Amino acid sequence: MIEFILPNAWLIPFLPFLGFALIALFIHRWPKISAGVSIAFIGTAFIFSLLVASAVFSEPGGAVYEFTTRWLEMSGLKVDMGLLLDPLSAVMLIVVTSIATLVQIYSIGYMKEDPGFASYYAYQSLFAASMLGLVLSNNFGQMFVFWELVGICSYFLIGFWFGLPSAKNAAIKAFVTNRVGDFGFLLGILFLQIIFGTLAFSGLAEAVPEYTNMAVLVPVALLLFLGPMGKSAQFPLHVWLPDAMEGPTPVSALIHAATMVAAGVYLVARAFFIFSSVPEAMTVIAVIGGFTALFAATIALVQNDIKRILAYSTLSQLGYMMMAMGVGAMTAGMFHLTTHAFFKSLLFLGAGSVIHAMAGEQDIWKMGNLHKKMPVTTWTFIIGALALAGIPPLSGFWSKDEILLGAFASGHYGLYILGAFVAFLTAFYMFRLIFVAFFGSNKEGEHAHESPGVMTMPLIILAVAAVFVGFVNSPFMHHVFGEFINHPMGIQPHPSSMIMISSSLIAVAGIVLAWLIYQKQAISHLAIRERFKGIHQLLQNKYYMDEFYARMGQIFVYGAAQVMFWFDIHVINAFVDLLARFTGKSGDTLKYTEDGQVQNYALYMVAGALILVVVATMAAVSVIA
Repeated sequence: MIEFILPNAWLIPFLPFLGFALIALFIHRWPKISAGVSIAFIGTAFIFSLLVASAVFSEPGGAVYEFTTRWLEMSGLKVDMGLLLDPLSAVMLIVVTSIATLVQIYSIGYMKEDPGFASYYAYQSLFAASMLGLVLSNNFGQMFVFWELVGICSYFLIGFWFGLPSAKNAAIKAFVTNRVGDFGFLLGILFLQIIFGTLAFSGLAEAVPEYTNMAVLVPVALLLFLGPMGKSAQFPLHVWLPDAMEGPTPVSALIHAATMVAAGVYLVARAFFIFSSVPEAMTVIAVIGGFTALFAATIALVQNDIKRILAYSTLSQLGYMMMAMGVGAMTAGMFHLTTHAFFKSLLFLGAGSVIHAMAGEQDIWKMGNLHKKMPVTTWTFIIGALALAGIPPLSGFWSKDEILLGAFASGHYGLYILGAFVAFLTAFYMFRLIFVAFFGSNKEGEHAHESPGVMTMPLIILAVAAVFVGFVNSPFMHHVFGEFINHPMGIQPHPSSMIMISSSLIAVAGIVLAWLIYQKQAISHLAIRERFKGIHQLLQNKYYMDEFYARMGQIFVYGAAQVMFWFDIHVINAFVDLLARFTGKSGDTLKYTEDGQVQNYALYMVAGALILVVVATMAAVSVIA
């Protein structure tokens, strides 16, 4: 069984790619058939992923299977491609295919009236295929190819409604921002090839720990990390992700849960043998991750768009994952990525259900009383929010506590306190959303209706996963996740009841405070806003980061364009004009030599010959001397 399944794991990314090709080339004119083909192929890939994972996890510690073949060979250049199957890639295969399958099923109801229905499913298939190819890559070169395919697919899907200027601009913003990170990532890959002569993970895993020149390895590791900073939207390359919600909501669920943003965290985990060998890089990753978690959580406190709240929540949780990687808790970071995929996709699809019922409205203050009209959406959304807040025994509780425990056990007490505070903020802003949108007094929500079964069924499945997935790394299951997803240089501290209890109380405190302000109204949120007007404005404007980048672009890009314009007019054009005038004057002067006298022409020829003889003689003398 294993001998058949593992060598044929290439079918997992190939199937959705085949779906994309069939839709794009042959069946695009039949939208429903296109949707059926796309769902059938990604569903089959999910089943195959389960078989692969079963084969990998059947051995103690997990089986490792690698297949490599020479793709291109020429003088001085050898390019390999292949598959790497181990517990890390097996977990990601299940996460990506399961979420993608549910999102595509959900999209049947959400996108049914859209004129680009078939194109949407073609892009979805290519998106899933690209992410799966990235996960299975056994070397940095191949990973970079799929990394860029993931980026271009996100561009297509974020700007899917390209008729809207906001969607078009958001797609461009995502594409350009990620080019910055990807440029650094590519430089890091090139340096690895130059230094070690290979890009294969297996070869690098043997060579990097023995390399002692930190003056070289530190910048290489930091360049590699620029890629995850862009893809996983870490500060200061975070600005694209909140705007990515301009695409269809199911796309947001896929991007924020299982594909694009997960790629950065996965890369850090896959290359953990590099980063863990460079303490300076680990510190940078931990600090940037912790700062991003806090930075995004504070912005989420005052957002009113239901999808923007979830988008900044994703930013914050990605910061959590990166912080875990940076403190050495790779297992905790990957565990949180896994649990987060299920409850965040649940939250985004729940938000899509609300937007669908509210005829496109996304402002939470224009909702209210949704729990009466949308019970399935309401209670599944609450389950997702409880998991995100880290309330036991839901999945987010186990993974969040693993991260806090990792920070505490590694001696990063400041990051532990920061993480605990972010947990409080997370609980507060999520239940602010719930109390306002689902239980608020606004009557507009009473015109809503529950979404069709094709949309609510994925919500129910994801809600069940949000409750139970976390148990795979709980003490009750003997930390099964950590038994397979680990690294020798990572930390695996023992559970701490103190951290579990304190983090749970902190999360409950955030929910209670949200209830007092937005449900019981014992404290006026308007009075708080007025009292802290400056801070509220700062947070609502996202610390003016977009304005800062726009100003920098104006100064440097527009300024550089002005300088080049001046240089073109006053230097290039002036030189060309001078050359033209010189040519004209020369012609005016030389025309007098053309007088029709043969003897004059003979004189010119003799003079020219004499000049050549003199020049040749001088050259010969200089050579002899």
